[in-house]
Amino acid sequence: MNHQAEAILYDGKSSVPQNITIRLNKNRHSFTFETAAISKNEWFIKDVIFETYDGGFQIQFQGEDAIEIIKIVDVAFINHVTVFRKENGHENWYEQLINYGFKMHMVLALIIFALIGLTYIYVIPWFGEKSVAIIPESYDDKLGSTFVEQSLLFSEVDSDKTKSLNAFAKELQLNNTNPLHFIYVNEDVVNAFALPNGTIVVYSGIVNKMKNYDELVALLGHESAHVNERHSMKMLCRNLSGYIFISAILGDANGVMAIIGDNVNSLQSLSFSRKFEEEADMKGFQIVTQNKVDPKGMSNLFKRLESNGSMSIPQFLSSHPITKERIKYINARNINKNYTIQENAKLKKLFLKMKQ
Repeated sequence: MNHQAEAILYDGKSSVPQNITIRLNKNRHSFTFETAAISKNEWFIKDVIFETYDGGFQIQFQGEDAIEIIKIVDVAFINHVTVFRKENGHENWYEQLINYGFKMHMVLALIIFALIGLTYIYVIPWFGEKSVAIIPESYDDKLGSTFVEQSLLFSEVDSDKTKSLNAFAKELQLNNTNPLHFIYVNEDVVNAFALPNGTIVVYSGIVNKMKNYDELVALLGHESAHVNERHSMKMLCRNLSGYIFISAILGDANGVMAIIGDNVNSLQSLSFSRKFEEEADMKGFQIVTQNKVDPKGMSNLFKRLESNGSMSIPQFLSSHPITKERIKYINARNINKNYTIQENAKLKKLFLKMKQ
């Protein structure tokens, strides 16, 4: 059964609307009507655009010379057309979405919020980390130097032990492509950290916890790996990823650097991701064995710091979280003894000098 209704046609050519009778042809899935100029017009449902408005709806068709519009207010005809379109898959995705019930709308809203949350937690930080590629390494030097000037101004730098620490590091192959600089600070702080410019700060508090020079080699190897892999810059970019994301999208590399520069003071308190810590452990282990130093020093240092953290968490543990999994990883590498250990009297002497 076909249905019909009285409607108004705007043919896009004349400013005068025309009264017509429009019919729904269910067999051909089309609308038909007559005008004074053309005895029969036929618009296929798949070719027209449906829009609702107060009091009715309209269908729009792109003719040869102009856009033609038919406005319909007959409620019964509108209902027939609506049901027919729904039953025969003529509704667009937006109309189908509108027709879903409240529960489905809530589910879709939750899915959208979940996607936004996952994007914020995982995608944008990943993008922030990858944005390090657009930051020249020369900026690492500037950033690290600024931090040293601001943060170590009131620290007690021990010049003699700094010389010993640099002499100690000079005896090692640390696999660095850029120069490394070492600073020894006399503070009872169990901490050490690496800056983007290759400066590695070691506090007397962590050296005093060590029993053997192989532990200091492990520490320097670990921190050097952070420098070599630009972990500080990557974590800083991850933490500031929201701001950096917008600046990078706008192609504002200077904006990225300005954001990072404004947050230079957060370098010391960066908490490295598990991925970065595992990478630094692996690279650090390679440095230790490459220098023919006993790699047990690395696991011994980690165990010592872990046990020390049971009463009050050292700063080193807050920025370099030591997990049992990491200790197990080092111990597992120790089992596969594909390395040579050779006592180094010079390293031992320099280590003892720093312990005095």
